[in-house]
Amino acid sequence: MSSAFIHHSKFISHDVKNGLKFAMCLEKYFMMTHKDLEVWKVSRHYVSEIYKLTSLFPNEEIYGLTSQIRRSAISIPSNIAEGCGRRSNKELIQFLYIAIGSLSELETQLLISFDLGFCSLEDCNLDILVSIRRMLLGLIKAVS
Repeated sequence: MSSAFIHHSKFISHDVKNGLKFAMCLEKYFMMTHKDLEVWKVSRHYVSEIYKLTSLFPNEEIYGLTSQIRRSAISIPSNIAEGCGRRSNKELIQFLYIAIGSLSELETQLLISFDLGFCSLEDCNLDILVSIRRMLLGLIKAVS
């Protein structure tokens, strides 16, 4: 588990009366995973939307743009998860930046799909990508 979730150990209380309550809270804090992050939840849900969208693309694109778009979309929550599973904040940040790279790649591929007439901009729901990017940058700032 990344130290991003355990860097607050300096807040351990010496108050015995509240010690048990604090220990229970601390245990829950230490048990956080990528699945607790809103950015992971949103990006994971977006993968489902991307699969639905690309299922409408021409069949000849199944090994081209469709496959590439799906891989880029999957890469976002996957890199968030992998980063959270690493041992240091530095590694976590590295994987969050990789997720941002995949997000930019996905955005480009969706715009190309629009240019080719495979979908509308509304179908791409690019606002979600903007939101995911903001959350990723906010998480990087919080962890740094």
